[in-house]
Amino acid sequence: MENLSKAKLKWIRSLQQKKHRDDETVFVVEGEKMVLEGLNHFADKLVCIVAVSGTEHLIQNGFQANLFVSTEKELEQISTLKTPNKLLAVFRRPLAKSNDNKMGIALDGVQDPGNMGTILRLADWFGISQIICSEDTVDCFNPKVVQASMGAIFRIQVVYTNLEAFLQESTQPTYAAMLNGKHYKEVNYPKNALLVMGNEGKGIRPEIHTHVQQDITIPKFGEAESLNVATATAILLAEMVG
Repeated sequence: MENLSKAKLKWIRSLQQKKHRDDETVFVVEGEKMVLEGLNHFADKLVCIVAVSGTEHLIQNGFQANLFVSTEKELEQISTLKTPNKLLAVFRRPLAKSNDNKMGIALDGVQDPGNMGTILRLADWFGISQIICSEDTVDCFNPKVVQASMGAIFRIQVVYTNLEAFLQESTQPTYAAMLNGKHYKEVNYPKNALLVMGNEGKGIRPEIHTHVQQDITIPKFGEAESLNVATATAILLAEMVG
């Protein structure tokens, strides 16, 4: 355990930018609950922990060698939160691989960090272990996504790839959430179904939709133009898993 140096502070602050997170293949977690959960699931991937002076006791002895003590002002400088918590940790990213034998979600250009974080939580809730993302989908290690995931980031495999090429080669039965599809409750979903969800404004791209086998829809009874992508994902997963 040692005090947070200026060099370490500068390095952690640089991780607020995607480029630096990608270069270092790490991500940042903030808040007591999230950090402790990360230590529980990702102990072997821990890079460092920053604790505000006086909160060192929250960290078990086994992690003291990776622990740096800071002032509240220093934590504010490296935090992305409006009200920084007492703990922050940096973890190495896991190596994610897709599995055709398991049910999954495919995201085509989802951009909002809040939606991405919620979809991670939904996957965690419904026992979905993998999310396949187009390369332009929001970074799952974006600090806002990590916070919104409420710990799901530690348990869900997230793969970024050329989604069109992936779907073309995949053996998984694919289902796309569309406005004009089959009623989602009238479909029998296999255990390895892949649910494709589109961009918040543009939906699923035509070149992606070409590789979808079945369009499904949630019936509309009111005047709303569309459903939020995370909300629609929740409704569909409840049926697919059940």
